[in-house]
Amino acid sequence: MQVGKASLRFEHPAFVASWASVAGKKEGQGPLADGIDVTETDEMFGMENWEQAESAMQKQAADLALEKGNIHRREVRYLFAGDLLGQLIATSFGTVDLEIPLFGLYGACSTMGEALSLGAMCVNAGYADRVLALVSSHYATAEKQFRFPLGYGNQRAQSATWTVTGCGAVVLESGSEMKREGACSEKNSETAMKQAETGGNGMGRKNHRFRVAVTGITTGKLVDMGTKDSMNMGAAMAPAAWNTICQNFEDFGVGASYYDRIITGDLGAVGQKALLDFMKSSGHDITGKHMDCGLEIYDRGEQDVHSGGSGCGCSAVTLCAHILPKLMRGEWNRVLFVPTGALLSTVSYNEGQSIPGIAHAVMLERMEV
Repeated sequence: MQVGKASLRFEHPAFVASWASVAGKKEGQGPLADGIDVTETDEMFGMENWEQAESAMQKQAADLALEKGNIHRREVRYLFAGDLLGQLIATSFGTVDLEIPLFGLYGACSTMGEALSLGAMCVNAGYADRVLALVSSHYATAEKQFRFPLGYGNQRAQSATWTVTGCGAVVLESGSEMKREGACSEKNSETAMKQAETGGNGMGRKNHRFRVAVTGITTGKLVDMGTKDSMNMGAAMAPAAWNTICQNFEDFGVGASYYDRIITGDLGAVGQKALLDFMKSSGHDITGKHMDCGLEIYDRGEQDVHSGGSGCGCSAVTLCAHILPKLMRGEWNRVLFVPTGALLSTVSYNEGQSIPGIAHAVMLERMEV
């Protein structure tokens, strides 16, 4: 179970039962538009203020993930959820009607990695047969809390990223629960069966099913290299991503070739360059393997997002709209998913503190079951 200094290999992997994504208009105009389940053109989501809008988005994504998996909320043991706002108010108001026991999480933009890690640990240990990981961010709520009110109209630095308005929800379940009739959504089940019958990627045989599972994790530690620029989150988070990826390689005795893709959360163009340089300095060239959710969710040539996307919803939406579908289709078989977070607040920034970073790695594998 325990591997190396900071990792776990799960004897009983947590399988992905279903997933769903909800995003805003800008995200719906980007490269991942076809994979997003629901794109809302009203950034207020029909609510009276931005915070209520983010709560409504969370509820919508959670309900949709459960519906796609033919799962009732009473069948979910624990909810691991979070957002970027103070006291997690998007989560607390958005999930109250679900009536699922809640672990509220804050890992900044790394929260989806934290939620999947803790959820998989519970499932592996037998503490829960089924859990829900739910993470969101909203451009307007994040700008209001961390930077400037939208009405201020301040000029953004080229190193700045655009907070994603989006939410991702993933249901994880044990191997025994996934055998329950209807545990997979009809849509996902059809995809898996079609891939199996056609021998997708050389793995499938008729009457066999494939599922995506969390097979291991590497928990990140705080890394602070003194960055103080709140308009350059990529520079603050890249060292943490570097540390966690290298730790994963060391703990499991693998290298970049072990994975089809190594996917960070929201480093953006600036942070990606820093990460690749850091990795090369450690003897690992991941240039051909690396992707960043912040560079996938927007078209930087057509959309004014400067360095790329960020926010809890960035990696969560990319996971649900892009990464999991590719794994299910057999285009990838093993991915290291590494959401990254910058742990600052307006208080710490105004007091002149630096910005610590953190990154949590989740090993996602396509498995025959």
